[in-house]
Amino acid sequence: MEYITLKNTDLRVSRLCMGGCPLGGHGWGNIQDENLINAVQEAFENGINFFDTADTYGLGKSEELLGKSLEGKREKVVIASKFGVRVENGKTFYDNSPQWIQTAVESSLRRLKTDYIDLYQIHYRDGKTPLSVVVDKLEELKKKGYVRYFGLSNIHEKDIEELQEFKGVFASFQDEYSLACRKNEEDINYFAENIGLTPCTWGSLGQGILTGKYDKNTAFQTNDRRSRDIYVNFHGKKLLKNLEIVEVMKKISNDVGRPLSAIAIRFILDYLPQSVVLAGAKNAYQVRANSEAFGWKLTQEQLNMLDKISK
Repeated sequence: MEYITLKNTDLRVSRLCMGGCPLGGHGWGNIQDENLINAVQEAFENGINFFDTADTYGLGKSEELLGKSLEGKREKVVIASKFGVRVENGKTFYDNSPQWIQTAVESSLRRLKTDYIDLYQIHYRDGKTPLSVVVDKLEELKKKGYVRYFGLSNIHEKDIEELQEFKGVFASFQDEYSLACRKNEEDINYFAENIGLTPCTWGSLGQGILTGKYDKNTAFQTNDRRSRDIYVNFHGKKLLKNLEIVEVMKKISNDVGRPLSAIAIRFILDYLPQSVVLAGAKNAYQVRANSEAFGWKLTQEQLNMLDKISK
């Protein structure tokens, strides 16, 4: 395993972070709680000490399951969660108000069975609460010991001006990035270099398309979110392009003797050398496959091949 210290913190974290969306048990097909708990414990055994979740994943179930899975290990792990997405009366909306942050953090702490959250992240900006107000509330929570550090998620070019005033305040940011989705690359590099944040990539396996398990004839059940057109990696021309990327990955996989998921993760680790890769898993087998991204590096020729086919 490789480790990195998140910017503006003393948090030493594994460069592979276990993403908590599948732990919510919603929209990823048939998932068993026992397998999810085994996946978290397998991650810990493989040197992963960084676990990311959000209060909205499974409407709290992800946090509950993560807390249960990490009992007895709290001092040895770094837990990140997110706030800012509310679901009420069947409607989803964003809320960064101090009142909601207080409610959200108290609920997250209870579900996670912990006294503090290492990294508390704004899931989405609500478009109305000034960032200064959000930061003031987060600083208050930090003084009370509820959270240790702050992070951002889903920020883009439109957020640059506002964030210029808060250099050194946040530790990290999350954005979608993978061989199947490089549209945010310019933003990611800007925030890392100019705002001084550690980039954390979500969707690092392209929601699974980069594992090589799927082809153009794959049909998902209605209980799997990837059946919807909004998950573009599995539909139309984007799917066909992704399958071309997978073919190049297979050649490299054969050469290095590693699974495709490890190739996808290793590309990000090598291409964005100061980054953390978030990858969810539904069982221990997937965790082990993801962990094979460590102990080696892609050659420059292999990086160039992947860069060219995925641009």
